[in-house]
Amino acid sequence: MSQEKNEKLGFSKKSSGVVLKDVTKIFQQPDTGKDFVAVDHINLEIKDGEMVTLLGPSGCGKTTLMRQLAGFSEPESGDVLVDGKRMNGLPPFKRNTPLVFQEYALFPHMTVYENISYGLKLNKTPKEEMDRRVQEMLKMFNLVGLEKRFPKEMSGGQQQRVAFARALVMGQEILLLDEPLSNLDAKLRVDVRTELRQIQQKLGITTIYVTHDQDEALSMSDIIAVMRSGHIEQIGSPWEIYFRPANRFVADFVGTVNFLTARIVSAEGGTVAADHNGMLLQIPTEVPVEPGETVTLVVRPECIRLAEPGESVPEGKSLEGQIENYSFLGRIIRYWVRVGEEQFIIDDANVDLSGARSGAVQLCLDTRKLHILKDGGSHDT
Repeated sequence: MSQEKNEKLGFSKKSSGVVLKDVTKIFQQPDTGKDFVAVDHINLEIKDGEMVTLLGPSGCGKTTLMRQLAGFSEPESGDVLVDGKRMNGLPPFKRNTPLVFQEYALFPHMTVYENISYGLKLNKTPKEEMDRRVQEMLKMFNLVGLEKRFPKEMSGGQQQRVAFARALVMGQEILLLDEPLSNLDAKLRVDVRTELRQIQQKLGITTIYVTHDQDEALSMSDIIAVMRSGHIEQIGSPWEIYFRPANRFVADFVGTVNFLTARIVSAEGGTVAADHNGMLLQIPTEVPVEPGETVTLVVRPECIRLAEPGESVPEGKSLEGQIENYSFLGRIIRYWVRVGEEQFIIDDANVDLSGARSGAVQLCLDTRKLHILKDGGSHDT
């Protein structure tokens, strides 16, 4: 979408950045009267036009943090800055940061057109301008022809598109999305998230997205902030979060993972030699380690390969195991393989009509994608 068209829709040339400085939110527990720290000294910078996802389990503080941004709740301490301006104390309608909920929150007695145009009417936007903006939103979200329908006459995906259109029609430069796709079925969720990401990139609108769904976070985000117990555990690109997790919690929460204990044999020139049960692994890494140190290796299921039957694998380059179970997932077969007292999860993309393998197998690791965690991969690593 051209910049000229963005400006006609009400979007300025530059979207707004967001900064959270030492934000803390404390609630009083009703049953005990004790204080509960929901958000604990959060610092986060979101650049203009970025899509940043707050990812974490239920109760980690991500929705509470979103409410601080939207103005529905005020922090006990710290600052919320939008485009360099302090937002603390401003009510939601003065922040220009619309929040889209998972429940859609459409007016049931209003048509699609009336729902989308509601904010424009409140602002006394001229009729011709209002019609033009609403029509652009209808086109953008594939809602043309549904203008006169009421929410009860629409599917969940259509209702969610109306909620997005209503949030964007005012020309806001920041969009807040709180688990907006959680009420949709799996296939529709993938379709809508793809559409939403494309629109966000076209408009260049700064977007903050809350979810507990790792696939959503990895597929949609420029940056992911992984949260736990009111803290941010790691901030990084989807690739960094997935392949270079900061600690064991991040590695385990984002995707499926195998944790292996290994002993560092040597460390030289950006490559370490690590021994795991007699298999010597040459791992490229920037993590500072010393010979003799015990570390945890993060091994994703797709980083392990089942050696082909009859394949000659050099001694010390594989592990021998026994397939205990498998699950056919269409594009991959997931195997659970027993190696001594350990169980490995392996995703095998070599899928054909011959079906799944069974019995004894050799496991080969792609050491280029392994990651080292020091101190056992603890929370503080």
